[in-house]
Amino acid sequence: MDLSTTYCGLKLKHPLVVGASPVAADLETAQRAQDAGAAAIIMHSLFEEQLIGERHASIYHMELYANAHLEAHSYFPPVSDYRLGKHEYLDHIRKLKKNLSIPVIASLNGTSPGGWTDWAGLMEQAGADALELNVYYIATDPQETCWQLEDRIVETAASVRKVIKIPMAVKLSPFFGALPHLVARLDDAGADSMVLFNRFYQPDIDIAELETRPTLRLSDSSELLLRLRWLSILFGQTHATLACSGGVHTHEDAIKAVMAGASCVQMVSAILRNGIRHLAEVVREFENWLIQKEYRSLKQMLGSMSQSHCPDPQAFERANYMRTLHSWRVQGGVVV
Repeated sequence: MDLSTTYCGLKLKHPLVVGASPVAADLETAQRAQDAGAAAIIMHSLFEEQLIGERHASIYHMELYANAHLEAHSYFPPVSDYRLGKHEYLDHIRKLKKNLSIPVIASLNGTSPGGWTDWAGLMEQAGADALELNVYYIATDPQETCWQLEDRIVETAASVRKVIKIPMAVKLSPFFGALPHLVARLDDAGADSMVLFNRFYQPDIDIAELETRPTLRLSDSSELLLRLRWLSILFGQTHATLACSGGVHTHEDAIKAVMAGASCVQMVSAILRNGIRHLAEVVREFENWLIQKEYRSLKQMLGSMSQSHCPDPQAFERANYMRTLHSWRVQGGVVV
């Protein structure tokens, strides 16, 4: 069975990788992920705010720690150990590359062009096999147009592309008015891959203390549906390879993502909740399923359920929308 795939210019033994998380922040844990079968590992982000000397973004702290399954506490180091400074980050890339045989993908998080993007080149020099640019941003200024936001994201990607030769993936949110158009612009700007999607961490309100509190809830499989929709739409419309990030917890989830068009499937929440050994189980069950269904290779399945196989994708999407709405009935005052 040939499970190999090409993602972000990298040849992977299979599509299942460890997404940006605390897993890569500790060498021993990263080695355990490799031993469990991870095809690659993505480091947590180094943030624009860090690199220009401003206060760390609040999401930086949320990304580096999650209330995980009891087993996870036995091998994840304390949260303070994850807060790598910008120079320590480069040292950690070197350490991972020295001790791992799988690709190591560095991560930058920022949404505006500037001198901070030069750090992408330093990450390449430190040995990163590829770079994931996470454009996590929430528009709150009523004077900022959607075009201005898109332009800034594309310019940021282009500025990073200028300083590196290694492959670059752009991690997007689903909240764009015309996502395929933005993806096409990023493709032209030199992005090798698109990651769908980053997760927005919603603040909660403490009504006793009268303050907002950051919250981090691990994903579940229900979040996969949004990813499947856009993977299916974008597959075949861009030269960039696609990655699914968010909502993959089982081998069935991973299979659906690949069928929709994902060359790479990133797992984080399932690992934090169930431990590293869960990754090994998913990899094994993923391969067994393909063997049972008599697939000869992963390529045979990739994008097989995408909208590129539909003669009129727009009409197909509209028809599914109407059929879903009309699937509900009321009988005797009860919705069935």
